[in-house]
Amino acid sequence: MDSKMKFMVCMVIVLLYGGIIQAQERVEPVPFGDMDQWIDRQIEESAIIGGETKHVYAIGPTMTIANNEAYENMGGSPWASSNVMARVAGITKTNTSVFPEKRGDGYCARLDTRMESVKALGFINITVLAAGSVFLGEMHEPITGTKNPMRKLDTGIPFTRKPKAIRFDYKIRMADRENRIRATGFSRIKDVEGRDYPEVNLFLQKRWEDADGNIYAKRIATMVVRFDRTISEWQNGATFTLLYGDITKHPDYRPDMMRLQVQERYAVNSKSESVPIKEIGWGTADETPTHLQLQFTSSHGGAYIGSPGNSFWVDNVELVY
Repeated sequence: MDSKMKFMVCMVIVLLYGGIIQAQERVEPVPFGDMDQWIDRQIEESAIIGGETKHVYAIGPTMTIANNEAYENMGGSPWASSNVMARVAGITKTNTSVFPEKRGDGYCARLDTRMESVKALGFINITVLAAGSVFLGEMHEPITGTKNPMRKLDTGIPFTRKPKAIRFDYKIRMADRENRIRATGFSRIKDVEGRDYPEVNLFLQKRWEDADGNIYAKRIATMVVRFDRTISEWQNGATFTLLYGDITKHPDYRPDMMRLQVQERYAVNSKSESVPIKEIGWGTADETPTHLQLQFTSSHGGAYIGSPGNSFWVDNVELVY
């Protein structure tokens, strides 16, 4: 066989092998992850703060809900968000920092970091920083205060599979600030050192509960990406690989990958109590997870910390096997 023929045979083998590998890849959309269906909650805020009807959007089957009732996930949607109704001292107030935005023939999600203020007759004057966030899990409404907001989240969904990557479309707008701010509503606004980064994080956990209702977990897989620049054009089909097991020796490991973020995350135990998820260490790549945590957020620093002006657009969220 001459060299030209050998080259042709090698090329055929490479193409056939590549085709087999490509055919083996399987992509499954996360339910409602195409961001084309939204619930428009039309909530009337209290008269003492203006009495306006606000649109508080949820990812779920397309419908309009015109009442002030607490929201629970609907229609099989696994998504919750930072869009909430609060009721503090008898006053109903809303926050909306996640919006449906038209994209082609459908929609995407736009996550904004913004300031939210409440003023009433001179005796209530609260300003908080609200980051836009969508995550798999549930939000417990109504919010009744600014203390320990993470307790209101039921983080993650039951999940026993082992994808190799997550895929989604995105674009980014970064605020022009070197430092972040912290605004909780009940203390003065402070500077926080460091830039604010939109982030996506995905954790597979193996959880269990003890006799006292405490929830523990081991980390089975990890994916954390922070975006450090404005990306004006849509990045379609961006794919990020999950790292399994103890990844502290992996070349892509960063210390922020170990933490659940900056604050504790919570889940509801068998006693219907919201308790912190006590993640005690790394699992192995061979273990089967029990839960999937996935979050997209316009600010990485936790509750009330960020840079107003950050925006994170997300669409077509899929898991790759």
